[in-house]
Amino acid sequence: MKVNQIKDLVSKMTLDEKIGQVIQLATPFFKGASDEGQITGPMKEMHIPDHMLQHIGSVLGASGAKETRSIQEQYLQDSRLRIPLLIMSDIIHGYKTIFPVPLAIGSSWDLELAEKSATIAAKEAAVSGVHVTFAPMVDLVRDPRWGRVMESTGEDSYLNSAFAKAQVRGFQGSDLKNDHESVASCVKHFAGYGAAEGGRDYNTVNMSERELRESYLPAFKAALEAGSKLVMTAFNTVDGIPASANKLLMRDLLREEWNFDGVVISDWGAVKELIPHGVASDEKEAAMKAITAGVDIEMMTGCYANHLQQLIETNAMDVELLNEAVIRILQLKDELGLFDDPYRGADEKREAEVVMCSAHRQAARDIAAKSCVLLKNEQDVLPLATTQKMALLGPFANSNDILGPWSWLGDKNEAIPLDVGMRNQLPASQLYVANGCGVNNHCEQDLSKAIELAKQSDVVVLALGESSEMSGEAGSRTNIQLPQAQLDLVAAIAKLGKPTVAVLFNGRPLDLHGVVDQVDAVLEAWYPGTEGGTAIADILFGNVNPSGKLTMSFPYNVGQIPVYYNSYNTGRPQGAINAQERYVSQYLDCPNEALFPFGYGLSYTYFKYSDLELSSDLMTPDKPITVKVKVTNAGDVAGEEVVQLYIRDLVGEVVRPLKELKGFQKISLQPGEERVVMFTLTEEQLRYHHADLSYHSDEGRFDLYVGANSQDVMTISFNLHKTKGE
Repeated sequence: MKVNQIKDLVSKMTLDEKIGQVIQLATPFFKGASDEGQITGPMKEMHIPDHMLQHIGSVLGASGAKETRSIQEQYLQDSRLRIPLLIMSDIIHGYKTIFPVPLAIGSSWDLELAEKSATIAAKEAAVSGVHVTFAPMVDLVRDPRWGRVMESTGEDSYLNSAFAKAQVRGFQGSDLKNDHESVASCVKHFAGYGAAEGGRDYNTVNMSERELRESYLPAFKAALEAGSKLVMTAFNTVDGIPASANKLLMRDLLREEWNFDGVVISDWGAVKELIPHGVASDEKEAAMKAITAGVDIEMMTGCYANHLQQLIETNAMDVELLNEAVIRILQLKDELGLFDDPYRGADEKREAEVVMCSAHRQAARDIAAKSCVLLKNEQDVLPLATTQKMALLGPFANSNDILGPWSWLGDKNEAIPLDVGMRNQLPASQLYVANGCGVNNHCEQDLSKAIELAKQSDVVVLALGESSEMSGEAGSRTNIQLPQAQLDLVAAIAKLGKPTVAVLFNGRPLDLHGVVDQVDAVLEAWYPGTEGGTAIADILFGNVNPSGKLTMSFPYNVGQIPVYYNSYNTGRPQGAINAQERYVSQYLDCPNEALFPFGYGLSYTYFKYSDLELSSDLMTPDKPITVKVKVTNAGDVAGEEVVQLYIRDLVGEVVRPLKELKGFQKISLQPGEERVVMFTLTEEQLRYHHADLSYHSDEGRFDLYVGANSQDVMTISFNLHKTKGE
């Protein structure tokens, strides 16, 4: 449909029909839902008028081709203008084939795999009748106390931007209207949600606009440049105003400055939450502030449904505000091809063939293995030999709670636990399995059994971590160590002196004291998804050489938080020349640096970096610099390495980070093979937001770093010179 046709359609709509389009309700509100439309509890308290239900524009959480087709069919029977429903769901890291959580996928540093996982998730969702996914979440995060770090790809805006683009491409494909195995992407949460104070979910965010633009907005802009069709507002405040009522954020920045013409949707209940935030006195004022600020769709509260009509009829609100929102929503429906085919790809036969098919499970296995990060491997305990007798101990030894939060339709019974994955590669007689403890619970009898099995073994594998309820949304924690019951198990096994490997299942960086200092090897497996046990076994037995690298720093302890690689220097930096030893910026009881820094990850081989050189030590706006470094696989097995490029602007108008990631390449090398890796660095990559928010670079000296992580690097310098008038 052309714009004029959509506007013509809007002109034919009644006020109720328009208001219905800007409301999103959950599946139970719709006839034909599997729960037969039973509305109870908080949903009943929304007081949605009965006459409004036939006009609602979008449904939240419907799934399955049979259900979605039934809802759409019955809805259209009551629709005067036959405007189809939008069906939206949370497809975060897989539909039914569950991939590792996004923080893990980020640790792969593999944009092609990230895009592939989103493509598969979209395909499964689309044939099941879903039109829109609430992903990717691109919030930058520096505080592992916040449970939703598992939904992000980490602490770096450059890397988050790259993954944002990859995921949007994967979800939406290249022809959203005609490719009915794609879904529209909704980037979230706009904006600053990852900086919630104290790591406490839904909490206040307080930062300068410069910091917001510098660190927290780039990934959103990248997602929109990749074509994301929707934006979801955040729960938090931005400069003292909740995001869902923030006109400067949504109208001025998103619409006017960035020229975004897609749909803005609130998060669940966020419009009504303007009342407890303290910027609206009642639902009517909340509705007025949200739609004025630019929220096109209100998700799961009744402010729009119950008050927009009165606001318009009393001239408190211009009906054009509503018309604008409706036009954008109808445009999205047209871009998805719903006016031509309201059922858009929902096909029970295709659903049975596609969802959880063997090819998708194999992809989940591959991506899970690439996402694992080897944090420690003393005495080359890993990989394990299949001739060894092994004790697999810990609460995750045979647990299928490995899908992680926001795995929605993922079936734990379909997940491959670690013991099954290992048994598939070992004679049954060589693997002894016991829990030793629960995730949080100590049991002396279980511990005694675990110790006995460990004594009979050549090597011990400890499967440890957080239950999925301990992470994700509303999963904030002040203590990010493993529960004491698990630390007691680790300590008891360590006393035996057996070679010991810890495999970690978790959704956030942890304080690993009591683990990393007690075992010989640590493999960070995150929540690895449906094929997790098989993928981890591939790593443990050396069928796959680990290549993951951290995208979020692991602290020494919670008292350091936030600890991140691209921090600012101080006027009294630790190690400063001529500084008194005590009076510098440091802790008395802990290092300043992370335990495991951004970009860190080991391999079963060793990569040597040498011969770092620049094409010139002088850069100009029209003369980029080429960076070359030789990387050699100095070990005995083939492996993949993530070669990372960082810079530091030594003197800026405002303080600049100690390091900033500006490029990376993942390469594969055979034993003894060497390769010259090349990067191109441009003046544009040196720009930043100045005190007046202008975006440009400064002349002067820059340090450039290349290495295996943000700490272990080679260094070289260059100068930027800008000619007059530039």
